[in-house]
Amino acid sequence: MADPYEALGVARAASQDEIRKAYRKAAKETHPDLNPGKPEAEARFKQINAAYDIVGDAEKRKRYDAGEIDETGAERQPERHFYREYAEADPDIRYGRRGASGPGPADGDAGFDYDIFAELFGGRGKGARGEGAGFRMPPQDVRYAFEIGLADAINGGKKQVVMPDGKTLDIAIPKGIREGQVLRLKGQGLPGSDGKPGDAYVEIAIRPEPGFEREGDDLATVLPVSLGEALNGASVRVDTVDGAVDLKVPKGVKDGARLRLRGKGMPRGKAGERGDQLVEIRIVPPEGADAALAEFMAEWEQAHPQSPRGKGRA
Repeated sequence: MADPYEALGVARAASQDEIRKAYRKAAKETHPDLNPGKPEAEARFKQINAAYDIVGDAEKRKRYDAGEIDETGAERQPERHFYREYAEADPDIRYGRRGASGPGPADGDAGFDYDIFAELFGGRGKGARGEGAGFRMPPQDVRYAFEIGLADAINGGKKQVVMPDGKTLDIAIPKGIREGQVLRLKGQGLPGSDGKPGDAYVEIAIRPEPGFEREGDDLATVLPVSLGEALNGASVRVDTVDGAVDLKVPKGVKDGARLRLRGKGMPRGKAGERGDQLVEIRIVPPEGADAALAEFMAEWEQAHPQSPRGKGRA
């Protein structure tokens, strides 16, 4: 398996935030749903998920950098020196029970024994003597980035996510979930040697919604209105994440003023409560203005001098 830093295209000194951003970018580019019929993209997708499982977790990353675990998350074994190395260096040293160049220590004597080999290679007890001895892979957690829409973040619901091993899972999106929040799917990771699976961790990204900007628990939008609507007031249709509603624009409203639609923002801490939608008024000059309108405005401004740039400004 490739070095996880190289797989994600980040430096070893990269911050956790830089690693997370690199992972999310790569995951979007190689997601199987966006690359149908491209096995190379799926292979790359699995590779970056495996890499993120190591360096995306601060504790695992620390252990990997220290050489305690390898690229798969498995424990690294201590450096192993085989008996033959020592025998060649000092002919007076003889093998233990599994040696062939002379009698080894009798039962109960001090000296090297097969059990030492068993411990070095990860085996224990009976299993180390040939009954299932060998390397043991622990359950593997997997990490995944999943993008949802703004309406899904507000209303919650069920979504399907394709895991790195190709398995499709249904996940429950809670109402009011926030950007970067991680959902744990217990027992949905990859199995270890004993067949027990690890967990899946799904990091949520919220896809930007055209026309909506998030400001804490509020949503900000822009509403273009005509000069006549601004002067005389009007009832104007406004889009919200819950559907279109009518908004009363007050007479004489100024450009840049913000009107409030209560309860049309993001869910708050208390169940059922939501922030507001802040609607910024944008007055649009009339199209196709003719000479008559220009003459009217000139006469009107003579009678009602205007100072749009404030006193003392050109």
